[in-house]
Amino acid sequence: MHDLTGFQRDILYVIAGLEEPHGLAVKDELDDYYEQEINHGRLYPNLDDLVDKGLLKKGELDKRTNVYTLTQRGQREIRARREWENQYLESKESVPT
Repeated sequence: MHDLTGFQRDILYVIAGLEEPHGLAVKDELDDYYEQEINHGRLYPNLDDLVDKGLLKKGELDKRTNVYTLTQRGQREIRARREWENQYLESKESVPT
């Protein structure tokens, strides 16, 4: 996870939380989070990079729509990242909210 961009990590988190994580659903969630439109030229190459890194699996929902799911490695990476973050956040009483 250390070699991913923040945007790629956000993609993984969104996919982990969606029922049916297809490209446009991921885009809609990221549009809301970033409060601006994420263009396809940014999203889809990053999705492909995450597939190439073995963190996501790409399948077909129908002939026009790809669906993305976390691989076991992707799930492990998210858990490891959360544990790493928590060691810093849980030990401090003055965590910003």
